[in-house]
Amino acid sequence: MDIFLQILLLLFGFVLLIKGADWFVDGAAGIATKMNIPQIVIGLTIVALGTSAPEAAVSITAALQNNGGITVGNVLGSNIINIFLILGITSIITPVAVKPNTIKYEMPFLILLSAFFPILGFIGYSLGLIDGIILWIILFAFLVYLIMISKSEKPIRNPNEIETPKPQGGLKSKWWFMILITIIGLALIIIGSNFTVNSATFIAKTFGVSDRIIGLTIVAFGTSLPELVTSAIAAKKGNNDIAIGNIVGSNIFNILFVAGTSALITSVNFDLSFVLDSIVSLIAAIVLLICCFKKKKLTRFGGVILLLCYAAYFSYLLVSNL
Repeated sequence: MDIFLQILLLLFGFVLLIKGADWFVDGAAGIATKMNIPQIVIGLTIVALGTSAPEAAVSITAALQNNGGITVGNVLGSNIINIFLILGITSIITPVAVKPNTIKYEMPFLILLSAFFPILGFIGYSLGLIDGIILWIILFAFLVYLIMISKSEKPIRNPNEIETPKPQGGLKSKWWFMILITIIGLALIIIGSNFTVNSATFIAKTFGVSDRIIGLTIVAFGTSLPELVTSAIAAKKGNNDIAIGNIVGSNIFNILFVAGTSALITSVNFDLSFVLDSIVSLIAAIVLLICCFKKKKLTRFGGVILLLCYAAYFSYLLVSNL
């Protein structure tokens, strides 16, 4: 009975995380629009960080509770799931076009980050204050790059741009309402992260599953749901650059913002067992670039390859935990 209750609480935590992130983005973007902040800047900052909010909340909460396995597993697992599973599903729904800048710059940058992140973690087998500062410096440089690109090439969307709300009169345009849903959204994210981490930890201990496996699978998938919804809807509506850009941008933010912020707040254990997962995360970024490079799009065939890669990785996780 206890395990059934914990599963329900885990699902409830995911619901709070997703709805909280949605309200937080709507409220914060509405406030920014009211303040005449350009939509492009809103997309680069508030929306980008908003889609990574569930990962950040769960990772930070897990780190504070000394569950480094869930913290690191959530970052690596989300990045693996985002590419292999989410983009795999999205491209099967419809082939996904890729902007030239994404192929030339953002994807190679993600590959470099995916290689750099585990190197940083395995030095001392932890992510500490200095590591967090390094990741945040790179994050700041990346944001500057995105803003420069958005200004120099107006037709090209940024990697994290999605539609942001514009005040239209009525309740939704009121300052107090936008501030209220921003605060409520943030509260839901925090509460949801506590439910998610506590329930996931309980389930892991009950079944003898490691925090690493839980972080790489259940928690990673739950916190990646906003990216799945955003990419699938964007692809179906024909906004293909958003579908790919959302995932590439989200993966970059997961490493720089989520892991970086967690390391700034508290030291995060980076166990040697994450070697293979780090390699798979790097391979995922490389495979994505290879699949998109020639035709400048992710075809259905490419999507099948991505899904097969995830099936092989997930099978390994199951077998290794037996």
